[in-house]
Amino acid sequence: MDHKEAIELLPAYLDQELGIAEAIAVEHHLSGCSECQVEYAEQSAVSARLKRDAPYFKAPADLAQRVKMSLPRDRAPATRLKAWRFDWLPSGAGSKDWNFNWLGAGAVAASMLALVFSGGLFLALPSDQERLTEELISSHVRSLQVNHLSDVASTDKHTVKPWFNGKLDFSPPVVDLASQAFPLEGGRLDYVDGRTVAVLIYRRAKHPINLYIWPTSDRDSSPQEQDRHGYHLIRWTSGGMKYCAVSDLATSELEVFVGALRTQV
Repeated sequence: MDHKEAIELLPAYLDQELGIAEAIAVEHHLSGCSECQVEYAEQSAVSARLKRDAPYFKAPADLAQRVKMSLPRDRAPATRLKAWRFDWLPSGAGSKDWNFNWLGAGAVAASMLALVFSGGLFLALPSDQERLTEELISSHVRSLQVNHLSDVASTDKHTVKPWFNGKLDFSPPVVDLASQAFPLEGGRLDYVDGRTVAVLIYRRAKHPINLYIWPTSDRDSSPQEQDRHGYHLIRWTSGGMKYCAVSDLATSELEVFVGALRTQV
């Protein structure tokens, strides 16, 4: 794939709208093109910011009641019955009382359709946590597809940790877990949740583990597990840092990794 075609396909690639063959071709081009990498990072930042800062409105609990109360209520029951009239009935005594009031019925139908449509849109909106989970899983898969697990490849934490100096506005904790059978393999930079984050790469047998780390103002939280597309994710917050471990390891083994990491951090 040439440079021009890759640039044109970047927006569709970012939105995950490409077929498998085109996506892999773009990823191969990205792995060797610094200009496209910069363009991809800029587009990712814009997309993440739009998702993060876009206004989402929750329908008030009393919306249905307020719509109901706004409907015409000035007619007596008998008068309202006469308003539902049908022009197609044969003429005759009292037939004019059956002319259908299409205007009133249309207003009611339009109001109810708008209410149902608004409720459906609200229920279909993914939560912030769901969007972040999809973003992390996509980042993990992308790092495997383009063979870009590490920017710095080393099993020595004293090599990996200093590599992040000057590249981030925080210092990620780097822990060696080789004695627990989760050797450190390196680190890289990535873009998640609208900011640049640190990623540490560990391995269990043939299974890589991406550990995402970035600062947060959220209070400490215990590990929470999620599964998406055959991958497992465990996230938690500790000491002003948010951690997310992603792998295709069995959940039980990923829990062992997180437990060992939390003990040392």
